[in-house]
Amino acid sequence: MVLTTRVFITLHFQLYPSAPYFGRVLVLGYIVAGLVAYVFGSIPTGFLVAKARGVDIRSVGSGNIGATNVFRILGRPAGVFVLLMDALKGIVAVVIAMRFIAPIFLDNPGFQSREWVGVCGAIGAILGHNFTFWLHFKGGKGIATSAGVLLALVPWSLLIILLVWLVLFATTRYVSLASICASATLPFAAWFTGESPTMIWITSGLAALAIYKHRANIKRLLNGTESRVSAKKDNLPRTP
Repeated sequence: MVLTTRVFITLHFQLYPSAPYFGRVLVLGYIVAGLVAYVFGSIPTGFLVAKARGVDIRSVGSGNIGATNVFRILGRPAGVFVLLMDALKGIVAVVIAMRFIAPIFLDNPGFQSREWVGVCGAIGAILGHNFTFWLHFKGGKGIATSAGVLLALVPWSLLIILLVWLVLFATTRYVSLASICASATLPFAAWFTGESPTMIWITSGLAALAIYKHRANIKRLLNGTESRVSAKKDNLPRTP
């Protein structure tokens, strides 16, 4: 009995102090994942592609640096390239967080811990794209980057909202309307595909952020002044 008590006291003394330490290390891992992903996500792909063509994408079309405005101003090849690169930012940010950052800060991390590190990477990448420090915290709407992080985290949910987006875009030619409706569908898609309650709440937050970034588009849709996408390039002023 005495021996058992001593062993218990020894183990309790050794393990209890390590719990706050583990918590601090875990939180530090979340912060590092978010910061690394933010820097990666903040690369303004659309702005750089347009600048290489002598165009300040912020001064033409909708003024947005995302793939839709690049598509309108510079044409399909440039728009598709920006779309893929912005999506790739989201994928790579989550992969780096889960595969490389999580093992550094966690000993034998379980799926839930790695998932949370991945979520921090996802949020960081989207915030980096939406509020890039390279352009005074004025970035895109985060739809392509969100698609990238969803592909890495909840691919079946992404498939559902991608179908919603394609149907609405094909019938209306409004990218904004398709994106808003697809975003609103996201948490329901996460629930339908059996994702965890945590992931449902996370996707709800991402959907709300995406819809918030489209508030100007919502006003134009209600006023009937929103632009539809066509294959024709707009006339564009060039920068020296």
